[in-house]
Amino acid sequence: MNLDNLPSLKETLKKYELWPDKRYGQNFLLDQNITDKIARMAGPFAGFTVIEIGPGPGGLTRSLLKEGAEKVIAIELDTRCLAALQELEEAAEGHLQVISEDALKVNCAELGEAPRKIVANLPYNVATPLLINWLKDIHGFESLTLMFQKEVADRMMAGPRTSAYGRLSVITQKCAFVGHMFDLPPEAFYPAPKVTSSVVQLKARPGVITPEYWQAFEFVVKVAFAQRRKMLRSNLRDLQLKDLGAVLASIGIEPTSRAEELSVADYSALTDIYISENS
Repeated sequence: MNLDNLPSLKETLKKYELWPDKRYGQNFLLDQNITDKIARMAGPFAGFTVIEIGPGPGGLTRSLLKEGAEKVIAIELDTRCLAALQELEEAAEGHLQVISEDALKVNCAELGEAPRKIVANLPYNVATPLLINWLKDIHGFESLTLMFQKEVADRMMAGPRTSAYGRLSVITQKCAFVGHMFDLPPEAFYPAPKVTSSVVQLKARPGVITPEYWQAFEFVVKVAFAQRRKMLRSNLRDLQLKDLGAVLASIGIEPTSRAEELSVADYSALTDIYISENS
């Protein structure tokens, strides 16, 4: 690879007239010390296909390649970035493949050769839908090292009986172990967002979740959190269980409880019963 002769990221922005576009939720991370840190935390990369979403001018992409990624597949929707990424692709000498596509429409669990890792500074406007898509296929990845708005990261990691605990917390923790890596202040980005960002790493929990179970689990959690202030005996009526009171009692849940009081294990038990009554 011949990355040393590339222009700096700031020079790249000027050369290709790349200015962050709100339509794509772009906030470019130009500090190579920070992108290098993310790459080190996501590594090692030997033997892995590394998938990056929204590379923009290619700052994190450069760090992934420098850290030893043998194959990086970068998915970029913004066609304005493609010329800059082509320059990087040529310098990477076969170690980088750029795909011009909407990441929401790409099955990342089938990209390249297994094993796979995803490493990305996610566009804020599609970060949560992307995460949900990947959680459905979590066993297709060795790890996900991702940057979110801190508020979203906090929700992913929140525990029961906290204000941040909700549908995203339950679904994420059902599928994955989530670890907080570090936070980044707004001034680390161009342009500076109004919020702090967090880098988190997710790894799959043991046990395969079938598409049928995932659909049922998502539905149970959605119904439970539909109206947070209401008691479960009211919210869970939409599940149409034969005897809701008896069901809740069988798994040790008071009917006067609210959705944020239930653990992930409680939701798993509730889903098992829902499936058994509808099979």
